Amino acid sequence: MSKSLQEQLLKAGLGNEKKLKAIKKEKHKERVQAGKHGTVVNEASVLAEQTRQQQLQRDQELNRQRKAEQDKKALAAQVKQLIELNTIAHQGETAFNFTDGSLVKRLYVSNRIHAELTKGQAAIAKLAEQYYVIPVKVAEKIQQRLAETIIVLHNTGQSAEVQAEDDPYAAYQIPDDLMW
Repeated sequence: MSKSLQEQLLKAGLGNEKKLKAIKKEKHKERVQAGKHGTVVNEASVLAEQTRQQQLQRDQELNRQRKAEQDKKALAAQVKQLIELNTIAHQGETAFNFTDGSLVKRLYVSNRIHAELTKGQAAIAKLAEQYYVIPVKVAEKIQQRLAETIIVLHNTGQSAEVQAEDDPYAAYQIPDDLMW
């Protein structure tokens, strides 16, 4: 059992003396050249280093993906907390119609909330297939974090001022009973 692997392979008939001598000669040349030129580049160590670098890159990419998922979950938790803490009670008899994607939805609200929604003083947010009425300030904060949560947000106050400055017909009133 103390025989080398080479001797065992020779005895089993899997190699021959010429190949054995050629391999020994090649290894001897490598050692001699290593003594002259420093260290010999070992292919196995190069391959091991390459695989280690590839593994490191994959690990970094996975860490970035995990971090992005955690950030996304944290934003969703913040949005949920903002909605739950700032929900306005909206039960009423007046129907407020709005669109959610391509669907038209209806929410029954009080007259005061209906007026606030149409004037842009309140907004509607969607969380877990339910709709909540929230103040505009909170809706703007939520829109910065997770914009798809806000379903209805009318910014009539700011856009009307900008529009009034540029509108050459602002001085002319449109009659209510105008028929085309």
